[in-house]
Parts: sequence; C-alpha cells; structure tokens
Amino acid sequence: MHSTQNFTNQSTRVSSDTLPWGGLLALAMTGFIGILTETLPAGLLPQISKGLGISEALAGQLVTLYALGSLVAAIPLTAATRGWRRRPLLLLCIVGFLIFNTITAVSTYYFLTLGARFLAGVSAGVLWGMLAGYARRMVPDALKGRAMAVAMSGTPLALALGVPLGTFLGSFVGWRMVFGTMSFLAVVLVVWVLWKLPDFPGQATHQRLPLSKVFTITGVRPILTVVLIWVLAHNILYTYIAPYLNQAGLASQTDVMLLIFGITSVAGIGLIGMLIDRWLRLLVLVSTFGFAIASLALGIGSHQPAVVYLSVALWGLTFGGAATLLQTALAEAAGESADVAQSMLVTAWNLAIGGGGLLGGILLETLGISSFPWTLLILMLLAFIVSWGAKNHGLPPKKHG
Repeated sequence: MHSTQNFTNQSTRVSSDTLPWGGLLALAMTGFIGILTETLPAGLLPQISKGLGISEALAGQLVTLYALGSLVAAIPLTAATRGWRRRPLLLLCIVGFLIFNTITAVSTYYFLTLGARFLAGVSAGVLWGMLAGYARRMVPDALKGRAMAVAMSGTPLALALGVPLGTFLGSFVGWRMVFGTMSFLAVVLVVWVLWKLPDFPGQATHQRLPLSKVFTITGVRPILTVVLIWVLAHNILYTYIAPYLNQAGLASQTDVMLLIFGITSVAGIGLIGMLIDRWLRLLVLVSTFGFAIASLALGIGSHQPAVVYLSVALWGLTFGGAATLLQTALAEAAGESADVAQSMLVTAWNLAIGGGGLLGGILLETLGISSFPWTLLILMLLAFIVSWGAKNHGLPPKKHG
C-alpha cells in the first residue's frame, strides 16, 4: 500500500512537471486558424478581386472587416461570456470559423462575404480573449509561461509560413478552395479539442469585476501601454516594409525579408518559451531594447544590405515572443480577471495595427520613408522606459528558488 501511494505521488509529480502537449497544441492550432483566416486575403487579393468582380481595394476590405469584428467584439463578448464553461465556448468560436470560412469559400456576393468576414472576426475576438487563460489553467504555476508560449506558437507560424503557403496553394487550386481547406481544418480541430482539451468552469459571479475595475487593477495599464506602443511600432514597419526596402535598393528582396522576419520570429517565441517562467521582466526589457537597436541600425545603415538583413532578423527575434510576454504579464497582473484583461489586450493590439497603418501613411506622405526608423526608435525607447518603470506592478522581478 505504501509503495502504491509513493507511485501515485510520483506519477502526479511527473505529470505536473510535464506540459499537456495535446491540449496546448490544439490551442496553438486554434490560434493558427484564427490568424490565417484574418490574413489570407492579403495574399489572394488579385484572385478574390477577379472572383467577386470587384477592385483589389474593395477586396482588401475583407481584412478590414475581420479586424473590425475582433475590435468590436473582444471586450463586450468576453465580459458577457465570463461565466460560460471554457471548452464549449472555444468550440463555438471554432465552429464560427468553420461556418464563416465556408460562406467565404462559396459566396458570390461581395456584401455577404463582408458579413461573413466580420462575424469570423467576432469569433476571433472572443477566442483571443480566452486562449491565454485557458493555457494557464492547464498547468501548475511553474509552467504557466511555457504553456502560453506553446499555445500562442500558432500565431507566428501562421504569419511566417501560413500566408505564403496559402498564397502558393491559391495559385494552384484557387482562393475559394483555400478557404474551404480552412473549413476542413476547423472540423479536424473540433475533433482534436473534444479529444485532448480539458474543460474548465467559467468565472463565478462573485469573482467578476466590472470592466472599469479590471482596467484599474494595479499593473494592467502599464502593460496595455507597452502593448500599444510596441505593436504600433511593429506595424508601422511591417505595413510599409516594401517602401522602406525600395528606398534601400532592396525592392526585389521583400519576400526574402519577410521570410527572415518570420523565421526569426518563430525562433524568438521558442527562446521566450524556454525562459519566460524565470525571466519575464528581463525578456521584455531585452526585447524592447533590442527592437530599438534594430530601428537605429535601419536608420543608420539603410543603404547597407547586410545591415538591413541583420536588423530585420533582430526585429523578428525580438518581436516573435511579444504576444506571449505581454499576455503572460497581463494574466499575472489581472489574476482572476485575466480573460477580460486579455480582451483589453486584443483591443489594444488591433488599435495598434490600425494605428500603424494610419501613422505610417501620414509619415510616408509628410516626412518620407527615411523618418520610419527614427520614429520606431523613439517609440521603442518609450516602451522600454514604461517597462522599466513597471518594476513594482506589471513587470516585477521574479524570485528564483
């Protein structure tokens, strides 16, 4: 009996020290489908334009409507569904992708397609509000950061590999079949979630803080500020990378540069996953300062191809783990209100994406592309300063035992 008890304790200890890979990879696949659903039209614009009989500018609004759906839905729907059990809510979001990608694949009406894209974005808005909290509930405290890194790995993979692959497939099977394939992946994911992902209860009524109280939790606002600044800087450069490379004499290397960015982003999230549970604060400081150094190099060495290549690699390496770092910090600061706080992060992130396109366009038309690296440098030094100042709340040093 005694030996049996020891064996049980040992089994429990081993399992608690091991990541539940099946469930976490299901969450990663969910994020992969979410990001890919959002960004696929960008690589298929000419085909979609021809297929629906519209201009490429109108086809581009398929991305806009998705982002708008996420932006509008994230906070109110995450707050409204706090009491729902987690797995049924996740499955509802995945079925949303299944339905709305299928409509996109078969629709011949532009406004119906736009409506489907908006509702797919709504599904994503709820999804992004719950993924981080879901992953953290599956593991003990010592593995929470690592679990989030695995669960969020689908995001950089979709950006680095999914969009080029979808664009490549679209040239062979057509854009409608690509969206149909996304629907098929959603069906596979539903089975995977039912098989491998544990269920958890929603938040009890007495634990649900009002949105205003969640926003004023100590440490939440500094992290959201860093989210806005960091993602704004990233999207100014990411959105207008082609004009920057053009003035640097590297216009033909845009695809290569984005591939380098994607590969180093994946490497970055791998490094973050290994170190985050011990060095969260340090990793945020190193990442924000590293991006600032890359921005400085892009400003000084814009006509040196080797400098540009290395700077883009450093940019990817320092930004790849940004979502994991910031979501982990926010979840730890918000505690029981992590899901609502994450929905605020989703809103801030999408605002920064839109702001990057807007501010970048203004800079391009007024000060010119040469102003971009210096703007990024100022923004990233500001993000570093805010991160440094969050020493007591938001990004405290961890005690290592």
